[in-house]
Amino acid sequence: MDQWEIVASEAGERLDKFIAARRPDLSRAQVQRLLADGFITVNGVAVKASYRVKAGDHLQVRLPPPAPSDVQPEPIPLRIVYEDGDLLVVDKPAGMVVHPAPGHAAGTLVAAVLAHAPDLAGIGGARRPGIVHRLDKDTSGLILIAKNDLAHRHLQAQFKSRSVRKVYLALVEGYPAAARGRVEAPIGRDPHRRQRMAVVPNGREAVTEYRVLNRYPGYTLVAAEPKTGRTHQIRVHFAWLGHPVVGDRVYGHRASALICPRQFLHAHRLGFRLPASGAYVEFESPLPPDLTAVLARLSS
Repeated sequence: MDQWEIVASEAGERLDKFIAARRPDLSRAQVQRLLADGFITVNGVAVKASYRVKAGDHLQVRLPPPAPSDVQPEPIPLRIVYEDGDLLVVDKPAGMVVHPAPGHAAGTLVAAVLAHAPDLAGIGGARRPGIVHRLDKDTSGLILIAKNDLAHRHLQAQFKSRSVRKVYLALVEGYPAAARGRVEAPIGRDPHRRQRMAVVPNGREAVTEYRVLNRYPGYTLVAAEPKTGRTHQIRVHFAWLGHPVVGDRVYGHRASALICPRQFLHAHRLGFRLPASGAYVEFESPLPPDLTAVLARLSS
């Protein structure tokens, strides 16, 4: 529970804006829902989001208890890279869906994590307990799981402030012109194919930095570092550059699937601050065997 007493210099600010600025883990829309449900009070009384705070006001913010999870635990083996009382860092295999979705009710990362740590149920949402960010089904590599509400909010705030470091290894078609590059191109729903994302003028800001690691006949291995967290961001940006990710059946060329059976995209490095101590930590996952085999064939 958080509490504040308004001082004279803060008077006159909208209540929802005031709280959202001081709780970066909560969006303004979330703050407004909490206000509507009575979890935020001023001087012990529920008020509207538009309330203008006054000097001497006492604000109190409570969070509702987590909803019970409707995901059934499954004893699926996990490769745990790091674990403490607040979080897990898991090396997710390609082919595993992070949370239940149509057509993928079982065999998910969430189900496996709940079997490992049952207390996660309800943390961050009934169908996505503990999930702080996502990886596509066919993307392998490091993913972060929160083990309690406080850690979940702390880690979400780091993602929101763009202070989490994420580095992916990707094999792309052709040869990017620069050894290092920065892609700044907004991403939104593809107006012609709504199931896909695309670079569109009215999309949300999206920034990806990359550097070339190695070149192969017809292909380039890059380290891609997304600075924003848009859906399919790396895949969309490299396709827009004319260098789609090898094996990407949505944004790439089908012929490249003959080289790699799934998209060549691996969450290689993950860096963030531990919720308890604030210490910065960084973890690394090597390329899995199926992707190292692709590079070996290209090198031969």
